[in-house]
Amino acid sequence: MIVHTPAIVLKTIPYGDTSMISRCFTLEKGKIGLIIKGARSKKSPKSAHFQHLSYIEIIYYDKPNRDLQVLSKVNFKESWPHIQNSLKAVTLALAILEMTDRTLEIDDPHFGLFNILVDILRGFNDRKADPNMLFWFYECALLSHLGFRPDLDCRDMPGITFPDPYEGEHSGQILLQLLDGKIDRLPLNHVSQKDSRVISNYLQTQLFYHFDNLTRLRSLDVARQILTD
Repeated sequence: MIVHTPAIVLKTIPYGDTSMISRCFTLEKGKIGLIIKGARSKKSPKSAHFQHLSYIEIIYYDKPNRDLQVLSKVNFKESWPHIQNSLKAVTLALAILEMTDRTLEIDDPHFGLFNILVDILRGFNDRKADPNMLFWFYECALLSHLGFRPDLDCRDMPGITFPDPYEGEHSGQILLQLLDGKIDRLPLNHVSQKDSRVISNYLQTQLFYHFDNLTRLRSLDVARQILTD
């Protein structure tokens, strides 16, 4: 089956002398693995398409029992050059990509989550929203879309008691707004350092509880330091 879909590049590594392997989050198929033959040869422009944070349109022939699909065509769909100009934005955006890569299964579409990720990366690029809010919003969306929407009033789960989400003056209210799932209604009020610590700690504990492989993610540790500074 020929698949034509928008995609966001999550991770790319060299393969052989001239090729690349890329993991992408696609609208139509969820997370997939792609092999891009000849992408690293001097005559090929394809390597530029498969950098982190690239938003592209791809065409490939899908073989269900194959680990890596073979790319046929690729074009840029949209560019977000301003993300790279902010250390905070690029750090948080790359952490989001790694979280997405670690939590999604191959060939498991999440249409709503894909569209949210596009909106979040646009938000980092346009700088019209607080980067902290964008990051927390995506963490809430990731938990919700994968079946683990937090209940702020239920702190006890098997083997764990979650931190108190209401410990900060406004932390509970902000978390409820983030969990509402409306990116055009992100909280606009100033977030105190204590509220930031409470929100970051609560969401990180939720993510680590439900996804074991996130606990060793270095980019999340760096993101936490930025969020609470």
